Amino acid sequence: MGHVVLFHSVYGLRPAVLAAADRLRAAGHQVRVPDLYGVSAVDTVEEGFALLDRIGQQTVLDRARTALDGLPPDAVLAGFSMGAGVAGAMLAERPDSAGLLLLHGTGGSPAAVRPGLRIHLHLADPDAYDPSDEVDQWQGEMTAAGAEVVVHRYPGAGHLYTDPAVTDHDPVAADLTWDRVLTFLAAR
Repeated sequence: MGHVVLFHSVYGLRPAVLAAADRLRAAGHQVRVPDLYGVSAVDTVEEGFALLDRIGQQTVLDRARTALDGLPPDAVLAGFSMGAGVAGAMLAERPDSAGLLLLHGTGGSPAAVRPGLRIHLHLADPDAYDPSDEVDQWQGEMTAAGAEVVVHRYPGAGHLYTDPAVTDHDPVAADLTWDRVLTFLAAR
């Protein structure tokens, strides 16, 4: 098994993220879950965006870089929603990553892709933050750059459907996501 760094959503470091890390650890992975905010998580997406604005995107990215210190270069970069974007941003600095695991949002750019990079995206369908046409374009660009991209769409699920504490939660979609995530990570 391998190393995984798991970045939280705009809500902050919530129990659902810690539970996800525990699930991955139970499967034998070493998981690092940094707190990119350094303050308590919030309860609404609006509060989350306000918190992100107050802390600043650059501070979040700097904390993500610090969280990667000491991890092997092939650690899998993973994230929830905003954290998927953070994981994608870190890919540019960690070209040897064994994979990019994106939950509830896209991340990464074609310029950061190395041939054969494994990317899994798990996304509500439809998703207000990631419209299908934009996801299709992102997938095409990442694939053209050499990545092996698999997009899993979950019809009828809400945006952050793996978090049982939000109204988006869909337990069936969440269970299927975690089964697929464990398969993805086991194949590294």
